[in-house]
Amino acid sequence: MLIKTLTVGQIETNCYIVTDENTLECAVIDPGDESNTILNYLEENRLRAKYILLTHGHFDHVLAVNTLHDETGATVCMHPKDVGSGDYRFDPPEGSVMVSEGDAVSVGGLTFRVMETPGHTPGGVCYLCQDAIFSGDTLFADSCGRTDLPGGDMSTLLRSLKRLYDLPGDYEVYPGHMGPTTLDRERQGNYYMRFATQAG
Repeated sequence: MLIKTLTVGQIETNCYIVTDENTLECAVIDPGDESNTILNYLEENRLRAKYILLTHGHFDHVLAVNTLHDETGATVCMHPKDVGSGDYRFDPPEGSVMVSEGDAVSVGGLTFRVMETPGHTPGGVCYLCQDAIFSGDTLFADSCGRTDLPGGDMSTLLRSLKRLYDLPGDYEVYPGHMGPTTLDRERQGNYYMRFATQAG
């Protein structure tokens, strides 16, 4: 599994391109902007985008979705609770797939498992693949997603953080903004995650 991070847009959103190196099929996670940058990477590396996986519907995670879908034919996957109109929801293109807890998305030999983690938005999800978690705006290094936007709810987010805390083993965590971290590091030092375990 090859993970490429492209930081795109004015809010510096992390777009991840996750590739099965045997088949050159890939998933594009949260193409937030700069479709040309993403498409150039795909073309230069001869990758075939099979899915566009959205962790949630906020505008800074979806601005390049339609162009990427049109150019590659990749299927968009997102949780139905974030579908709609406006800056805090997103209307995906026709033929998109609505995913929920426990669903699996296959890309070559890779399997992305859907974990519902609402709180930042009602339809927030994480994608787990091998030893990696793509956490969107649920979990950051030393922090978590904001809950003061429409649809946000701190008590719900804390329950989601507790679910991540309770996962067996360690994972590399690839968040929607800022740098990567590990689940063990956040278990030990992330105030919000530790508070979530005490609250729930």
